[in-house]
Amino acid sequence: MPDYADATVPARRKRTTVLPRALLRAIHRDIGYIGVGLTLVYATSGLAVNHIADWDPNFQNVQAVHHLGPMSGDDEAISRAVRQTLAIAEEPRELYRASPEQLDILFEHRTLHVNPVRGEVLDEGQRPRFLLRLANWLHLNRGKKAWTYVADAYAAALLFLAISGMFMIKGSKGLVGRGAVLVLLGMAVPAIYVTFAGGP
Repeated sequence: MPDYADATVPARRKRTTVLPRALLRAIHRDIGYIGVGLTLVYATSGLAVNHIADWDPNFQNVQAVHHLGPMSGDDEAISRAVRQTLAIAEEPRELYRASPEQLDILFEHRTLHVNPVRGEVLDEGQRPRFLLRLANWLHLNRGKKAWTYVADAYAAALLFLAISGMFMIKGSKGLVGRGAVLVLLGMAVPAIYVTFAGGP
């Protein structure tokens, strides 16, 4: 009778991988944390800029009426008096006398419609949207050239996160199973849209 106790069981060969999954998950996690701030900037700005036809993503319109009392003098004198009263240090780009009862004082992002007779000032202008204008400025790469390198590094990080994410789970829920279907579904979205939209 053979002695099964002495039979040598061949050791299971360990699969060698280029990068162990535990290390891959750790790198994926840390790069993901680093990218949170940039993702908030780009995602928020992307939503805002996508709807630029419906609203101004950089400025919001503001309007106010000031009662300063009747004013006299030439256009320059009235302009100085109004700016001094409203504490406006900016020099106007243009003064436009539309009628005896309307003097327009134009600034970069603001216009004062002055009625010297009634002493009323209609103040119309634009106010930068808090943080959103800065996010759009960065997203559209209108800053210094150095930001290009930051944006390129962020794009490379997103590519790594996308590719490494496909190999973090093994088995039927990973890339060889459900993961492959979902990856193909994600790739199909732009392809289907371009097909039905008629291309560029």
